[in-house]
Amino acid sequence: MIQYYLILAFIFGLLIGSFLNVVIIRIPKDESVVFGGSHCVKCGRDLKPWHNIPLFSWIFLRGKCAYCKEPISIQYPLIELISGVIFLVIALKYGISFGSFCIALSFLMLLALSVIDFKYKMVPDSLNLLAILFAVLGAWNVAGVLHNFQNALLFAGGFTLLRFALSYYMTSSVFRAGLKTKTSWNKHYDRTPFIEAMGEGDIMVAATMGALLGVPLGLVAIFLSAVLALPVMLLLLGRSAEEQRVPYVPFLAMATFIVFIYDSQIMDYIKASY
Repeated sequence: MIQYYLILAFIFGLLIGSFLNVVIIRIPKDESVVFGGSHCVKCGRDLKPWHNIPLFSWIFLRGKCAYCKEPISIQYPLIELISGVIFLVIALKYGISFGSFCIALSFLMLLALSVIDFKYKMVPDSLNLLAILFAVLGAWNVAGVLHNFQNALLFAGGFTLLRFALSYYMTSSVFRAGLKTKTSWNKHYDRTPFIEAMGEGDIMVAATMGALLGVPLGLVAIFLSAVLALPVMLLLLGRSAEEQRVPYVPFLAMATFIVFIYDSQIMDYIKASY
């Protein structure tokens, strides 16, 4: 028998996914996500309510604007569908509760961050803070909330130290290489740039991972994110430095979701192996 609460969770996810598209489009442009109705990004005309039905409007309009007939990005239905699936999966795992609702919202913030990082190479602090907040609140009692907050701080601190160590190593390597080209004319001038190994946004995403997964599973997710990113990085070898700048948030988000869904199986494997 179909569990109707699962259908409700999926529909609710679709609705929030529709709003998430607004967030993804407007935040990088510093536009309000509250004021200003939905409009076509090509012709600028305001959309009717029936043009904004999640998933179905894109299908009925055949992927084109109702006015100018310009193609509508596949991003819109994909984000709505993924959002619905996230809510559905979380409802299957934990049922309907305030904690599961916050967990689903945290993953939706990670989804928005992933798309923005992929398209614009930026990680908005506003969405990052919301992701952390929802992840911390994704518990079933006060003790759980405090435990999530502790894990968030632990992972944020760990990533901060890792960022400092890697940045120091990379900058020192460049400095040592530059010493070979020193002459009597420039030996007193040091213009070695400080190289950032990772962005501050990655540190905040790590805090969300810690709150959602805890320490053992969070470490597994970090390892898995590197495994997922490795093929992409290998494909970009030999290209320009700008093209090799791979947005890492999508891989962190994917790894977090995978580990979260299979947390019991992964923990059983860890306990059996170690």
